[in-house]
Amino acid sequence: MKRILIPIDFSEYSEEALKVAAQIARKNNSELVLLHLLELPLQANALTGSGSSIPEIMFFKNKAIAKLEELMDADYLKGINVSEAIEFKKVSEGIIDASIKNDVNLIVMGSHGTSGFKELLVGSNTEKVVRFSNVPVLVIKKKAKEFKARNFVFASDFSKETRKPFRKMIEIAKIFDSNLFLVMICTLNSFKTTAAAERIMSDFIADFDIKNYSTHIYNDINIENGIINFANSVDADLIGICTHGRTGLAHFFNGSIGENLVNHAAKPVITFKM
Repeated sequence: MKRILIPIDFSEYSEEALKVAAQIARKNNSELVLLHLLELPLQANALTGSGSSIPEIMFFKNKAIAKLEELMDADYLKGINVSEAIEFKKVSEGIIDASIKNDVNLIVMGSHGTSGFKELLVGSNTEKVVRFSNVPVLVIKKKAKEFKARNFVFASDFSKETRKPFRKMIEIAKIFDSNLFLVMICTLNSFKTTAAAERIMSDFIADFDIKNYSTHIYNDINIENGIINFANSVDADLIGICTHGRTGLAHFFNGSIGENLVNHAAKPVITFKM
């Protein structure tokens, strides 16, 4: 994993994401790119601590640079190659553009509990990043002294189009030496017999060289609840799902389940685009 992008809005949530990214970087000798988005005049409160809306663009840019450089001096970043970037763009668009421009392999974002992002990283921004990012997006939900993904739940319908994101998921699992819990959620609207579900999963997994995994079938009232409830039942450290770009989530993940899961799950979530 060569390069990791971390959107920074100077909140405690984005700093928690940075701390997690630093741990991942140390495991993989990765470079960190700290990205701050300026949407004037919305930055006045965050950068100056007042209600001022001073129009001079360079004032806010210089304030942001100073705060980023202060953050880059943190002890937990010592020894890691860290660079900074400031863009004058809308948050979600700026994050996607920066991920492409900097050729990153992972985006790590902080989240405010179960109600989405705070301050700049609010509301639909996380959903848009998850939906449109071509690289995996890791959403961190709460403070943790040490980020771990020992128990890694990956929920899927195990269709052919999930093969590419499945490979990326395996790469992440290897980084953390994870025990993989591969699960298919069955509901009234996506019902499969146990025999049919087991056959689909067995045929899919046969094409991959993976270890330390188990397969599961879990019934619930809907997909989102099923993923969350199953993850809780195995004490998961991380939840992984596939996303499907502009059309939302394909087949098993229809509608906005992926985006909702990122906002509602209390556990960290990582998404992989199909």
